[in-house]
Amino acid sequence: MSLTESRLTRTSAVTGSAGGTELTATAAARREGPAARAALRAVVQWTRASAAVDIALHAAARAALSTVRPAGALIALVATAGLGLGISFGWVEWMTAGAAALLLLVAAVPFLFGARAYDVDLTLQHERVTAGDDVVGEIVVRNHGPRAALPGRIDIPVGAGLVEFGVPLLRPGHRVVEPLEIPALRRGVVRIGPATTVRGDPVGLLRRERSFEDVHELYVHPRTVEIPTTSAGLIRDLEGSPTRRLVDADMSFHAIREYAPGDSRRQIHWRSTAKTGRLMVRQYEESRRSRMAVVLAAAESEYLDGEEYELAVSCAASLGLRAVRDAREVAVVTGSRIPRVVRGRVRAIRHLPSASPRALLDGFSGVDLIESTMSVADVCRLAAESARNLSIAFVVVGSTVGLTRLQQAALAFGSDTVVVGVVCDERAHPRMRAVSGMNVLTVGTLDDLSGLLLRGAAS
Repeated sequence: MSLTESRLTRTSAVTGSAGGTELTATAAARREGPAARAALRAVVQWTRASAAVDIALHAAARAALSTVRPAGALIALVATAGLGLGISFGWVEWMTAGAAALLLLVAAVPFLFGARAYDVDLTLQHERVTAGDDVVGEIVVRNHGPRAALPGRIDIPVGAGLVEFGVPLLRPGHRVVEPLEIPALRRGVVRIGPATTVRGDPVGLLRRERSFEDVHELYVHPRTVEIPTTSAGLIRDLEGSPTRRLVDADMSFHAIREYAPGDSRRQIHWRSTAKTGRLMVRQYEESRRSRMAVVLAAAESEYLDGEEYELAVSCAASLGLRAVRDAREVAVVTGSRIPRVVRGRVRAIRHLPSASPRALLDGFSGVDLIESTMSVADVCRLAAESARNLSIAFVVVGSTVGLTRLQQAALAFGSDTVVVGVVCDERAHPRMRAVSGMNVLTVGTLDDLSGLLLRGAAS
């Protein structure tokens, strides 16, 4: 018997698990007598029971904190204090107040039943809208329980706001469809949902909620305006058209020059060589596909207020949208957020997607004014470094950026790049002027941009 118990003890100790430890302790206790075994079993059971009680208390505390509202906590405090003091000291008034508070809490409990008897489906008619347009959708509430569901409420977060729906009494298997109408939203990416069923008593003592996983991201695009095509006017199409840069091989013939070491023999013009008696080669003007850049200033100090920035975003989006629809290569760049501790030592810009009109407008939905970022001149410098051979660049700024700073920003681009500055100032009259080799457009409304570009095309 001792040999068997010794083997059992050694095997249990090797396992190293909780069950193995208990088995080892039991085997050891078996040698010490029934009293020791009973004591060890009591200790193990007490440990398990205390752990289960601890878990249950934590779960009950979390449920109580999420269910009891501030008013309910106050009533519970009144019930506890009233009944405790009234019974201890025989104060009838305190006992009455405590009993009334306790009765009020008990009466609020039935209103919490049925919070999980609903299925809620939230749908939106469009996932992308333009700033200023209403959002239309619907919400379907279905009672999937075996019993009738009491009237309740459904809350739907819309960004920082909240939309509430009242749900009537629903019999088992029945549903109710409510239209969802959200008033005009500002530009941005708005999170709609999750829908939350709310059960609570009329007094507001207790509240029970259940959230669903149906969450929608609504892209509110900036307002845009139709502007002239990029084949004429200020936005020139250089695809197949010559530039001022001379190259040795291209499509547009420029002139004949004398042969220099390193020139390709295929470019030798033999008729001119025969006439002059010296080797002569052809020279061409470089022709390239037009590349366009739209730079949007993003620093708070570069705009008078938020409305002026929204005008700038709409102007930049209109220019980029025109280029994308004309199948041009366009780089849309804006400032990026830089932590204050590394500002001045770190340079960063943000490239918005321009593969399609939807992707471009989705990108513009997520841009915001930034307090800590680079100036527009630094953004233009990085944009010029990242996008080579630009034919035209639009720099969109606010009214607080003077002409001197705008000219400094234009110097970041090469001499072959036409720079057009767009100054957004809601207080100014629309006008177009040439300043130090660059065109500056001043727009007060979004429609002014189209008119000024048409005027530039006509001139």
